[in-house]
Amino acid sequence: QVRLAESGGGLAQPGGSLRFSCETVGIMHSVYTMAWYRQAPGKQRELVATIASGDKVEYADFVQGRFQISSDNRLWVFLQMNNLRPEDTADYYCNAHHPVLADFWGQGTQVTVSS
Repeated sequence: QVRLAESGGGLAQPGGSLRFSCETVGIMHSVYTMAWYRQAPGKQRELVATIASGDKVEYADFVQGRFQISSDNRLWVFLQMNNLRPEDTADYYCNAHHPVLADFWGQGTQVTVSS
């Protein structure tokens, strides 16, 4: 059975940091691209970062070097977010993507960046 479970959200001040963890059960990291998405209130869900094969990473333009995605290529996917901005306030979701097989999503974790 496949399950993705995020943890690590919360409240942060502008300029602060948060680290997300996503436990991925039943996902073969060797064939799935793992990703973090976010959805701000009233906006569409958008891609934040992806990691494939444990080390091939890509980031959305708005990341601007502030975030880092990583994985143990087996069970966990992480997102380290530094220099947070109020516009980073959103629900963040862990995703497992395969071009042919079904995508899987976590339940999301909420982040509020505010002073």
